[in-house]
Amino acid sequence: MTENVIEKLQLLPNQPGVYIMKDNHGKIIYVGKAVVLKNRVRQYFQTNKNHSAKVKSMVAKIDDFETIITGSEIEALILECNLIKKHRPKYNISLKDDKTYPYVKVTLNEPYPRVLTTRRVLKDGARYFGPYTNAGAVHESIKLLRRLFPLRSCKNMDVDRPCLEYHIKRCLAPCTGKVDVAEYNDMIKAVCLFLEGRSDAVEKNLTERMSAAADNFKFELAAKLRDQLIAVRKISEKQNIVTGAGDQDAVGMARSEFGVCMQVFFIRSGKMVGRDHFLVTGSEEESDETVLEAFLKQYYNQATFIPREVLLPFELSEQSLLEAWLSKQKAARVELESPKRGTKKDIVQMATGNAEKFLADEATKLKQANAQTLGAVAELQRHLQLSKAPNRMECFDISHIQGSETVASMVVFEGGVPNKAAYRRFKIRSAEGKPDDFLSMREVTMRRYGDSVVEDMPDLIIIDGGKGQLSSALEIIRGAGHLLVPVVGLAKQFEYIFTEGESEPVILPRHSQALYLVQRIRDEAHRFAVTYHRKLRSKRNLVSVLDHIVGIGPKRRKLLLDHFGSVDKIKTANVEAMAKITGMNLPAAQAVYNFFASRNEI
Repeated sequence: MTENVIEKLQLLPNQPGVYIMKDNHGKIIYVGKAVVLKNRVRQYFQTNKNHSAKVKSMVAKIDDFETIITGSEIEALILECNLIKKHRPKYNISLKDDKTYPYVKVTLNEPYPRVLTTRRVLKDGARYFGPYTNAGAVHESIKLLRRLFPLRSCKNMDVDRPCLEYHIKRCLAPCTGKVDVAEYNDMIKAVCLFLEGRSDAVEKNLTERMSAAADNFKFELAAKLRDQLIAVRKISEKQNIVTGAGDQDAVGMARSEFGVCMQVFFIRSGKMVGRDHFLVTGSEEESDETVLEAFLKQYYNQATFIPREVLLPFELSEQSLLEAWLSKQKAARVELESPKRGTKKDIVQMATGNAEKFLADEATKLKQANAQTLGAVAELQRHLQLSKAPNRMECFDISHIQGSETVASMVVFEGGVPNKAAYRRFKIRSAEGKPDDFLSMREVTMRRYGDSVVEDMPDLIIIDGGKGQLSSALEIIRGAGHLLVPVVGLAKQFEYIFTEGESEPVILPRHSQALYLVQRIRDEAHRFAVTYHRKLRSKRNLVSVLDHIVGIGPKRRKLLLDHFGSVDKIKTANVEAMAKITGMNLPAAQAVYNFFASRNEI
């Protein structure tokens, strides 16, 4: 302990509050709350063999701490939640990437509100729904809403006439006054009810508006409301009724070697309207109760809707405190319940089962990814009879058209995955103008391995080609003194692998991960080479026309392309516009204009 910490420990108050631990750089590394600050903070610095490795690591880094006294434990809880959300301390349990979760935003602060996605919750008068972990699901929800309701989607309201969205009946064109504020706001209320999961209320609202429109002989409006009502009913039929009534969240929890997954089922008006999962980090050495409490604090501190009842997988020691905090957040009574039997228990078990399934799916994905990477590398080692697994593999490919713009690519795979930062591309000089892959391969291997000392020497070199390309590469690589690194050639047609000194190729099993890995490496080398070749060819074709104009050299050619962006735009430019460019003059501009004018006449 530092002298500063020892001194502050003597001054700790016997009151509730929040404590903030800092390291020697002044960075906040932990935030906690306490009923009695004096007792709680001192526990960290007492000799205790029961401290977890995480706590011991944190205490070793504490250089200073601060305390904030609050009027009650619930105020301490609120302050703790806000500080954790703001500073995201290293040693606090936290929702993975919770600060980037998307929300659905209804811009009620605008006369004609829009519905859009956002990742920032502001106090701007708008209404937010979320957070969600699946951004794709959020976008699908908004697309669905725009099919059901003709909502405004554009930012600009200062227009003379409605856009295409109005003509295809996807917008009511409030920008040109074709719908009044009251009618539009009725639709927005239905949207908010729909996002809350209250489809029954939406159906009732639409039915009443449809009947009123029909009674007033507004049959076109009534038909639109009827279509919306039919669509809402179809969606409602897909929702499972799971409880009698009311709004609930059911929380399930599961652990595995990958961490902790929390699954939340959203039940609105007795119907399950959705679910979401959250990964919790920093929870490996914490108890289930500590993790669940931390999740509830962080999730409901940022949630835009809190139901009247939250179903939990087990009871918590701070359950009454959390109930009081949630009730204060909602401004209405909120209950936490750990059901022991009945439908509610079944819902919690279903949420827990889904959390377990998510972690099991992640394990399967990791196992598959492992088989495709490290497993495939080990399999390739066996088939090629290498002395060690080829962790770093470099593959070369040549690309050209009849010897024009000949290039070579080198792609690098490490541990079975591409390391794009290590990729290299080469513009071949020795074989320019003649289609000689053997000469090109000798040049590129000379430039990569020609020195006796090579940085980042690979464990395996793959030459995309048959025996001829392999022989060209071996001549350079072995000649430079690199005798131990294995070099193989990969035939394009059947993925036969030719090895040094062997007349017969190695044929990898048809559906082996080793074959798939070699194919990925070969395809990536080909893609990288062809992309570079096309870039050089396009660049040559782009400037070749301008090169034929008298008075236009490389500098003026670049000036023209930078200013106009393309040769097509240069063709349509007038003399005055070209002459105004710094570096151009009237005779040069006239020469460009005349050149393209004469070509148009032809």
